[in-house]
Amino acid sequence: QVQLVESGGGLVQAGGSLRLSCAASERIFSLNAMGWYRQAPGKQRDMVASITRGGITNYVDSVKDRFTISRSLVKNTMYLQMNSLKPEDTAVYYCAAARIDSRYDVWGQGTQVTVSS
Repeated sequence: QVQLVESGGGLVQAGGSLRLSCAASERIFSLNAMGWYRQAPGKQRDMVASITRGGITNYVDSVKDRFTISRSLVKNTMYLQMNSLKPEDTAVYYCAAARIDSRYDVWGQGTQVTVSS
């Protein structure tokens, strides 16, 4: 099955930017959808942004106008550009794929994003 590997996390000051990458082991166009989730300490894992096979994107309200999800079908890689970062964006960010239907059934290992105030 497809494997996902995230990169690009780190420590940044509030107001700064980071770009996360998610490299897939196979053609991402074969996937129904891909998304970014995040999980802060003591909280549940929540979706941040998603992109369908057709390129339709969706964002949680708290990151609209700050985060941008995109993909490269040539590189089989999904990205999350995060601007104007806030301390509340601190979390482990996970890349996920929905191979057949709307259920996300493949996950990356996660990458830590820490935003200092």
